[in-house]
Amino acid sequence: MPAPSLDAQELLGQLWEKTPSPEEKEKLRMAADALRFIASTGQSYDFEDYRKSLDANAPPLVSASFHTREEADAWLNAHPRPPDQAYVLIAGEYHIVMYLPERNHRRLLRHPALEFYLEEMTRGGLPAPVASFQTREEAEAWLALQPEPPRQVFITIAGEYYLVVYHHRINLRAIYPVSLAAKPRRESLDTREKPPSP
Repeated sequence: MPAPSLDAQELLGQLWEKTPSPEEKEKLRMAADALRFIASTGQSYDFEDYRKSLDANAPPLVSASFHTREEADAWLNAHPRPPDQAYVLIAGEYHIVMYLPERNHRRLLRHPALEFYLEEMTRGGLPAPVASFQTREEAEAWLALQPEPPRQVFITIAGEYYLVVYHHRINLRAIYPVSLAAKPRRESLDTREKPPSP
């Protein structure tokens, strides 16, 4: 396991020794067990990549991407142990995996992770775009030709802002309309403004 994780385990052990609370000791033990689980299952470097992606404001991690709902459902039903709570993309939209092993219950639910991410990325205003295009096809051709996948850069297509991101875990380059960022806020306002039922 990389040194920072070992340092974290050592710190958790020191805190465990100092705290008198059984409840806090159990929480600290759980955190240490999680780090040991990551190491023992060979996911140390994936974990480090995940932490780096957080520092880089990368989009929420996704485990897979599908063009259609049918493809996603086929993957889910054939999976021996679906990754519960993981995100997948279906036609560019985030969905969360729900799996209850005791009932073999499997579902893919639409999730606003992308909308919240875009809202966060645009909260401070929109910078000048790194490139401008007339059509989405032109933008996708430009993106495919980039030797290094651009990470979180803004472009415009026909005058509208888009965010280009790189989903490093599945090696996917994606273009998302910034207009999606307003959806969660607008939907919450619509809910608050709706008059009560008579």
